[in-house]
Amino acid sequence: MDKVKALASQKEVVMFSKSSCCLSYAVKILLQELSVQPLIYEMDEDPDGREMEKALTCLGCSAPVPILFIGGQLIGSTNEVMSLHLRGSLVQLLKPYQNLS
Repeated sequence: MDKVKALASQKEVVMFSKSSCCLSYAVKILLQELSVQPLIYEMDEDPDGREMEKALTCLGCSAPVPILFIGGQLIGSTNEVMSLHLRGSLVQLLKPYQNLS
């Protein structure tokens, strides 16, 4: 749990992912299109990946990946991210972290 919390606060936008997950890929593309470059942890490539999954579940995540944190706050998995995006709220949350050039 401590490792997940520490990793989630290392950058403004952090995503826990699995390299083979199509939903993780979709959220990565969405963030890219919104001009945000998150710090991405591929849990299937980390020796502590299973423990991180358990910790994310304990935090209340309904799906193991992708899990998004913004400003150190848990946003949630794909359902929460896409719901926020459809309501227009995700852009507002990400606005301070966009790399517009």
